[in-house]
Amino acid sequence: MEKRFIGSLAVSVVGLGCNNFGSRLDADATAKVVHAAIDAGVNFFDTADIYGKTLSEEYLGKALTQRRKEVVLATKFGMPVDETRKGARPEYVRQACEDSLRRMGVAQIDLYQLHRPDPDTPIVDTLGALTELVRAGKVREIGCSNFTTEQLKEAEAAFKPGAVRFVSVQNEYSMLKRDAGLSVLPECQRSGTAFLPYFPLANGMLTGKYRKGQPTPEGRLKEAQLKNNERFAKIVNDHNFAIVEALIAFAIRHGHTMLELAFSWLLQHAPVASVIAGATSAEQIQANAKAASWKFKLAELAEIDKILSLPA
Repeated sequence: MEKRFIGSLAVSVVGLGCNNFGSRLDADATAKVVHAAIDAGVNFFDTADIYGKTLSEEYLGKALTQRRKEVVLATKFGMPVDETRKGARPEYVRQACEDSLRRMGVAQIDLYQLHRPDPDTPIVDTLGALTELVRAGKVREIGCSNFTTEQLKEAEAAFKPGAVRFVSVQNEYSMLKRDAGLSVLPECQRSGTAFLPYFPLANGMLTGKYRKGQPTPEGRLKEAQLKNNERFAKIVNDHNFAIVEALIAFAIRHGHTMLELAFSWLLQHAPVASVIAGATSAEQIQANAKAASWKFKLAELAEIDKILSLPA
């Protein structure tokens, strides 16, 4: 599989999001998905301390016991694990890193990411603590997530000689959620920062399995409807259904699947290093791994842009 760089890290253009581990998947099922991913050429694994209530890191670490050297291992800190373990204060950054290293049973984290900005902690203090972890050999590269363009610029302005800087930003981005393309992607292009899109399939809308006039299948999207109607409404609406139907027709006409269209479109944007997608089976892994090979012609890109610009 093609590889791109996050700082010094060479990662597969399709990565595995590990948020299902410890929640939807137990340890054995996690191991099957992990090994299927590596066998399919996926080397980038992205988890977080809060996934599966910390079990994601634990299950992932166990699955990688014999294959740690084959992967680029990324995790995150900052969102609340509990009432006391949260944020980006220097003392907590150090504690969170030690906790993640212990849970995964590894000596080093390849990419350590601040899961979201901490308004109560100056970014310069957080970067100082992360620099200490890199110097100690516990972390190779650092990144951030859910940062705005202004926050990225603030972090860059706080950079001091001898310190480390964020080499990646992980934000939501898909054909149905293109806000990041207006400002964050251009900033990444300017600064040489890798971009990692999460929710690349817009909660399943871009898989083609949710169609207008058809009942919403049971599963995670149904759960989203029950738990958060506002977010559900933003994704599943008549405007997006019209876009999806046009995209499906476009993909079929060109001999590709909707999955291939969604992944390859993201990778068309230069700052995108890897498309992070979750999976709960070996079959899903294999489909994802094959979905990044469509190289668009200019006329195809123009047609896609026209579809994505359909009026609401």
